[in-house]
Amino acid sequence: MPTRAGRGMKETISCVEETALKLDLTVSRTNKLSQDEIITNALLTSPPDGIVVVDFGQKVKEPFLSTPKMGCLNIHPSLLPQYRGAAPIQRAVMDGQEETGVTVFRLVEEMDAGPIWGQTKIVIDPNETSGDLFKRLAKEGSNLLKVVVKSYNDGTNKTTLQNSELVSYALKIEKSETQLDWNTNAWYFHNKVRALNPQPGAFIHYKKRRLKIWKTTVHEEAGTPGEVLDFINGFPLIALGKQAVLLLEVQPEGRRVQSGADWSRGIHLKKGDNLRE
Repeated sequence: MPTRAGRGMKETISCVEETALKLDLTVSRTNKLSQDEIITNALLTSPPDGIVVVDFGQKVKEPFLSTPKMGCLNIHPSLLPQYRGAAPIQRAVMDGQEETGVTVFRLVEEMDAGPIWGQTKIVIDPNETSGDLFKRLAKEGSNLLKVVVKSYNDGTNKTTLQNSELVSYALKIEKSETQLDWNTNAWYFHNKVRALNPQPGAFIHYKKRRLKIWKTTVHEEAGTPGEVLDFINGFPLIALGKQAVLLLEVQPEGRRVQSGADWSRGIHLKKGDNLRE
């Protein structure tokens, strides 16, 4: 279904629909698949070989699960059974995981619990954002889908049941989680910043105004939490106890994203100031 974006809330279409239209393929939109009689009748009248679901946002039920010969395949951006649920990329980054991956599996009634058709692992860079990781996993997922579909057609595909003892969940990010705390350690702070980039963004309050922090790096300097320890090439180095973070990109309330160096110069931030004020 289309979404609305921008100041005028103009209707936009997904890249999938855009590509389908270029290829002169039929596109159907639905607000609720389980109650859409037109799409359901089309499925039952002319069953497809398979259905692929990616970032759909709706629970897929019968008869869509079992009618196609291949079933209904989903590309999930985690190494299932780890990080089942709505926010697997953000949660993996927030948890400081060093690797993740993508899984192609067959949908069943239970969320993200179906048999695995294929997986690919990748290493997470310690400064990589959720947005950057999403792009890499999208490419890996599309390549993996081609592999598993080919193996199905060749009759060589093998499936693996998920180990229920290894299940973990990636719950939706709540608004209450987006505020940063100077009393946490530097890596926790840094991981939350990159996990919430590009959406919805992590923030602090400085002088009673919201300041979003979009990009940081961790350094080994120690000091009082929130204290400006130094400036590196103009970028402020802020203490979080035993370590510190360098503020590379920030966004003052009501303004555009800017470098930490430009922001600190603009407010005349100096060594010894404390951002907990």
